[in-house]
Amino acid sequence: MSEGLTVNYKDITPFARGDGVVTRLMVGKGNAQNAAFTTGTTVFPAGCAAPLHSHNCTEQVTILDGTAEVMFGGKIRHLGPMDTTFVPANLPHYFRNIGDGPLTILWIYGARDVTRTFTETGETVAHMSPRDQV
Repeated sequence: MSEGLTVNYKDITPFARGDGVVTRLMVGKGNAQNAAFTTGTTVFPAGCAAPLHSHNCTEQVTILDGTAEVMFGGKIRHLGPMDTTFVPANLPHYFRNIGDGPLTILWIYGARDVTRTFTETGETVAHMSPRDQV
């Protein structure tokens, strides 16, 4: 039986992904053993982006702050605060900060064990592992 979980954002250990990009795991494999999903935030400094990649599961991303360019399905879209995307499993996509300040996204993966496959190299890595960099 699960007892529930409270996460204080200020207490989350940041995961540095390179180029000043920082990810924080909120709920998932590391702290909620019964969770069937994984969620957290990523902050991108101005001009930074995630490389074109795909995941082994569905992904929802909501823009919390800043302006983003997202590409999937061969189309580029611009998003602002509270705009949301749904990306099916295995669909290549990226998010890029096109604003002057930080871009903060909230992401939710539809799986407990998440992988990222980099489109350029074909390499698949575990989410938030040492090789999961921008």
